[in-house]
Amino acid sequence: QVQLVESGGGLVQAGGSLTLSCEVSGIISSINGMSWYRQAPGSQRDKVAGINRGGRTEYAEFVKGRFTISRVAATTTVYLHMNSLKPADTAVSYCTAEVRSHSDDVVGTHYWGSGTLVTVSQ
Repeated sequence: QVQLVESGGGLVQAGGSLTLSCEVSGIISSINGMSWYRQAPGSQRDKVAGINRGGRTEYAEFVKGRFTISRVAATTTVYLHMNSLKPADTAVSYCTAEVRSHSDDVVGTHYWGSGTLVTVSQ
């Protein structure tokens, strides 16, 4: 019904930059909010950044000042611009969205993408 696909992951040296994107497709009436999570080997999945329907953003402390989440109005794509990357940022990044597929839906449903790998070398 709804599908999220992340892209933009890859290998980058420490101090470099990388931009991730997440495209939402399917039956969509509205997207109430979108977020990025990441999970490093042997660790829990942590929320990195989020943006709501009104454009308000929030960031985890460990990425403040380095990462920026953005969404182009009237689109179903969200971006994560990552600067000053560190080896500790190596993780699989996941996109999630709260989606209402029909105008009469009372509440939205959360969907997850399959992830994209970000590897930061020394």
